[in-house]
Amino acid sequence: MDFVSTPSHTSGDERAARWGAVLSLSLGVFGLVTAEFLPASLLTPMSADLGVSIGAAGQSVTTTAVVGAFAGPAIVIGTGRFDRRTVLLALTGLLVISSLIAGFASSLFVLLVARVLLGIALGGFWAMSLALAMRLVPDRLMPRAMAIVMSGVSLATVCAAPLGAWIGATLGWRYAFLLAAAVGVVTFIAQLLTVPPLPPKGTTSLGTILRVIRRPAVRLGLATILLVVTGHFAGFTYIRPYLELVPHFGVEMITAILLAFGIGGFFGNIAGGFIAERSTRLSITLAASGVAVTALILALFGVSPVIAAVATAAWGFAFGALPVSVQSFISRAAGDEAEGAGAATLTTFQIAISTGAILGGLIVELQGPAGVFLFSALAALLGASLVTVSRKMLVQVG
Repeated sequence: MDFVSTPSHTSGDERAARWGAVLSLSLGVFGLVTAEFLPASLLTPMSADLGVSIGAAGQSVTTTAVVGAFAGPAIVIGTGRFDRRTVLLALTGLLVISSLIAGFASSLFVLLVARVLLGIALGGFWAMSLALAMRLVPDRLMPRAMAIVMSGVSLATVCAAPLGAWIGATLGWRYAFLLAAAVGVVTFIAQLLTVPPLPPKGTTSLGTILRVIRRPAVRLGLATILLVVTGHFAGFTYIRPYLELVPHFGVEMITAILLAFGIGGFFGNIAGGFIAERSTRLSITLAASGVAVTALILALFGVSPVIAAVATAAWGFAFGALPVSVQSFISRAAGDEAEGAGAATLTTFQIAISTGAILGGLIVELQGPAGVFLFSALAALLGASLVTVSRKMLVQVG
């Protein structure tokens, strides 16, 4: 059931490329990221059904991110003696279970339990994905394999928000999570059929992760993630209430705008990868600056429906370029410490997502949905400035 190609002997690596397994990793990323960000388009019906405020419902995003931040390193370290295929299947199983619990949740507490399980699955999967891809293809095909895996993120950004909004409006928000469970089942079957046994190969310890973080270029990349992603998710977590209360869009228009956001993210991912091949510094700077500018436009001029729609789509494009840019930068800076770098990057992303969701919730409660985008713009601008003023360090890795 696997696609196999035989590479040349140029690199001295004669392993067959297992493209079916790589595609199953991409499908897993798609399912996890879709499930993680479904609440962003469902906060209004979720909060009404569960009898809680929008800010409280938004903490379903925070919970997953916080748990994922700790689960990533913990799973990489704690499962070092287990076959990686077994660990991968267990994490995909958690995606199914967590989505089913969310779909039938009767209270905010039950929903948060589901989101804890999703955080464990997300953290472990993301932390292992780079190292798994490296073991499934020859070294010379690694960039192509990572592009395929990251395409799952791009597709999730296209589908998660608009699909969630549409399902929430037509069938009810619970069906969106049941659909995520179905994607998880398909992913589990695909991985069962395509991923070969992957016996443990060395061990990653806390010391390994700390050694990677000590590298100056890696620290710079992680700091940039922390600033820009925090700003982005402070706004994105509450995008539906913003679109409802500021430009006063209905559900149909919100669905269309979120689709435009996702499509923008898809093309932003492609553009970010293209630019990062030439200069990771330039790619990161452009992406972070784009997030800052579009967030500022939404904060100041979002009352105009046309400006709000165009700026949201442009925001998706700008942020879509960021993950592939920083992943490329950090992977070059980390060298052969793939699992350690993956765990550190995953933890930073999840800390940033949870911090953004928490701060965004506080700002929404105090100043309303529009006020949060001023914070988003400032945080993203600081991230862009950090990269721009650190040229000497970035010269080493592009």
